[in-house]
Amino acid sequence: MRSLLYILTALAVFGLAFWAYRENYATQQVLKDTRRMQHEIGQAKMRLSVLHAEWAYLNRPDRLRELAEINFDRLGLLPLRPDQFGRVDEVSYPPDPLVAITNPVDVSTMNDVSILKDGEQLP
Repeated sequence: MRSLLYILTALAVFGLAFWAYRENYATQQVLKDTRRMQHEIGQAKMRLSVLHAEWAYLNRPDRLRELAEINFDRLGLLPLRPDQFGRVDEVSYPPDPLVAITNPVDVSTMNDVSILKDGEQLP
């Protein structure tokens, strides 16, 4: 009986050691994946900051003014005037489209008292 207990204990120890071994490697793999993702996020943030800097550089007011002056004849850009703006009620919106009725409901019998069940009343 004692030898059976020793064998079961040894098997339990081996099983737990195998489980701990697998969990250790799974944890290490997750840590590697996390480090890789953090590295990718850092690179994406760097690319985004470069794009923000390029956007700020390209949208400098003096540069845009110079481009507008260079292309004035071709684009025909003029300053905005107050009469170019309109009111919301002057905007013509397209009419709502008519929706086809796919499942018609017969409503002619909705107020017919004769089809009510015993004791029911109309609302």
